[in-house]
Amino acid sequence: MPTPAELKAYLDGLVDRFERRTFIADDPISIPHGFDDPRDQAVIGLYAALLAWGRRQTVLNKMEALCERMDYAPFRFVRDFDPDRDAAALAGFKHRTFQPIDAFWFTRNLSAALARHGTIENLFADHLPSEADDVGAAIQGFSTTLLAIAPDTPERLRKHLARPAAGSACKRLNMYLRWMVRPGPVDLGLWTRITPDQLLLPLDVHSGRQARALGFVERKSNDWKAVQRLTAACRRLCPEDPARYDFAFYGPGAHDVSLDARFTGDNSVDLNSSPTPR
Repeated sequence: MPTPAELKAYLDGLVDRFERRTFIADDPISIPHGFDDPRDQAVIGLYAALLAWGRRQTVLNKMEALCERMDYAPFRFVRDFDPDRDAAALAGFKHRTFQPIDAFWFTRNLSAALARHGTIENLFADHLPSEADDVGAAIQGFSTTLLAIAPDTPERLRKHLARPAAGSACKRLNMYLRWMVRPGPVDLGLWTRITPDQLLLPLDVHSGRQARALGFVERKSNDWKAVQRLTAACRRLCPEDPARYDFAFYGPGAHDVSLDARFTGDNSVDLNSSPTPR
């Protein structure tokens, strides 16, 4: 059976293979990379992350259309959003279950949250206790704020704002925080109030399949508990930046790369009982 040090070396190799600037072009993170102002990157990145499901090219096309509707100034559009004046700009915009009514209320409520907190970074970080080990409270506070900031917010917006308290894996919000917090070459590294060691790994059906094959997750459901267990295992390999291994789990599946059989199935390493490799 491979040792934890051998598993770490293998996963680090996968990270090095996929965490490259060439990864950006076909990924939703290319949308915030297309802007120079960090405020624009943070705002449009949030929309890109929340809409990042389905075929990647479809997501990119939808985001290009949304950028055009925002006159390629997403921060100004959201900050200054006037429901009477600007609703027409979002009319007809939809992506899968994200309908025009969702685009309107999400933007209206995000605008109100920006007026209260100043930046999206503050909107997350203001809900994060100084002693917090991970970003769970920040995600919960972000989603709760956007759902409660306007009393007439429709109930349907809840399905687009994941919350740990509901048991969700919060995949898209964890991915967004990875984009904003981790340094490049792929991630943007814009924020300082949240640190890489507090990040949780994005977990969906594709990354979950790879993580289970490598023995990182035994839990069958891709839920919040599975996210915590996956991240805990990754912290044993890299305490200061566990989310870097998202590239090792997501990259092979996205690019049809088979995992090394030495590290899968009965050969998977038990990270819960093994010392952290150095």
